[in-house]
Amino acid sequence: MHSKHPTRPLRFPATVIAVTGLLLSACSGGTGHQAAATASATPPSGPAAAAAPAPSDTASPAATATLAPLPAATPADLEPYYKQKLAWRSCGVPEFECAAMKVPLDYAHPVAADDLKLAVARKKAAGPGKRLGSLLVNPGGPGGSAIDYLQYAASGYPAAVTARYDMAAVDPRGVARSEPVKCLTDKQMDAYTAVDSTPDDTAETDKLAAADRTFAAGCKKMSAGLIGHVSTVDSARDMDVMRQLLGDAKLNYVGKSYGTFLGATYAGLFPQRVGRLVLDGAMDPSVNALESSRAQAGGFEIAFNAFARDCVKRSDCPLGRTSAADAGTRLDALFARLDKHPLPTGTERPLSEALGTTGVIAAMYDQEAWPALRGALISANKGDGAPLLQLSDSYYERDDAGKYSNLMYANAAVNCLDLPAAFHSPADVKKAVPSFRAASPHFGTALAWSSLICGYWPLAATGHPERIQAKGAAPILVVGTIRDPATPYAWAKSLAAQLSSGHLLTYDGDGHTAYARGSTCIDTAVNAYLLSGTVPPSGKKCT
Repeated sequence: MHSKHPTRPLRFPATVIAVTGLLLSACSGGTGHQAAATASATPPSGPAAAAAPAPSDTASPAATATLAPLPAATPADLEPYYKQKLAWRSCGVPEFECAAMKVPLDYAHPVAADDLKLAVARKKAAGPGKRLGSLLVNPGGPGGSAIDYLQYAASGYPAAVTARYDMAAVDPRGVARSEPVKCLTDKQMDAYTAVDSTPDDTAETDKLAAADRTFAAGCKKMSAGLIGHVSTVDSARDMDVMRQLLGDAKLNYVGKSYGTFLGATYAGLFPQRVGRLVLDGAMDPSVNALESSRAQAGGFEIAFNAFARDCVKRSDCPLGRTSAADAGTRLDALFARLDKHPLPTGTERPLSEALGTTGVIAAMYDQEAWPALRGALISANKGDGAPLLQLSDSYYERDDAGKYSNLMYANAAVNCLDLPAAFHSPADVKKAVPSFRAASPHFGTALAWSSLICGYWPLAATGHPERIQAKGAAPILVVGTIRDPATPYAWAKSLAAQLSSGHLLTYDGDGHTAYARGSTCIDTAVNAYLLSGTVPPSGKKCT
């Protein structure tokens, strides 16, 4: 959960993204609070100062606390939001409808504060069979667009599910079409993503820290009215408003990656309103930011080792054909060369070590990207950095015209509000690098430094690590993938154990998340739960 290499949403085919452009343009939430606030914003020009105690290397004492549920009754000052009528309209794509949903900027002071307009979309149940209500989806991030993901889910989820549920999504506050957080210009973002994330000396360390300060200062300058109100708790409360407006007594939901944290938070706040919740690629809400970042580094190492074992068996493996360990050594050598001599890409942006590392990490999310990574590494060995740069750009959601989505801005804003910072100074990072390298020899240093951003955040965190029990909730299905790079399998086991009604389903496989990604065993088990509420037997494992 860090800015440069966050717990990313599941990717879906580029052809789907191209089609959803029609859908997305029709789903704008209008000119709400944040649009007005940023209309005259200018690029950041100075650092945001931060002073805080050094991080602990163990879990916060708050991790033993439990998220307290909200009262069952809706407070009177929130009733206007729960009773609003959504004005559904065509999105420009057949069978999809869009609307704008009003929510309070500040749930603690809904009358005094401004409102936000969130983009929502749905596709009604295709039939046949009795309609089961709405099924909300979220691909993770934080910062991933749920509406982008919706059209994939509506066509890519098993037909037995889409026939019975209205498929629905809301872009979380601060994300995509829902009053997006803004921090940098596209040119500034180009510079930020290329900054050396494995500094070798004081000058490089100072440059990296300055880049993080500028990023944080930009978020404050361009999104000051919003960044204090984009926590996961805020977004979970928004989902409850949407549940009501969709006409559902209980929330049915599939959340992937960070979407599991959002779904678990909802369950903790509204246990009596839990319907059928699938939390796939689970996060553990009881760990602090330092532990989370280090564990994720270990997850990427596991994923790379799986890639390397596969690669060395192939005649075209660019990392040799001897062993996974030797492949790792060759990868390190490539990163070292990029550090000293960035590769040309045919553009004005050379492939730096930071961009090359991100390109490799991007391919760890899905084993179907492994062939593309092999090709990119072959090209890099020949002196062409363009294919690895393309992988990096896909990770950051940078299009061919050089325009970024707001994924990384929202990612930092949510993460820095949800948990106290892992690090508060370069000295803190240096102290932790050995433990990160122990967890991930190939990516640990870069991932440790990528966790510094929240140390310079202009606002204090409002959340803290805590167990989520959701006592009284209906059965909740947690899905974990053993070699998941971004959400380690241990987190799925922990979340399932924390939830009073949690049930763990295991996929012994590679890649990030499991449902609707090719495993008939996983899909059959999840479908049975979504369609009839049947949970898999204890210890159920799919291969």
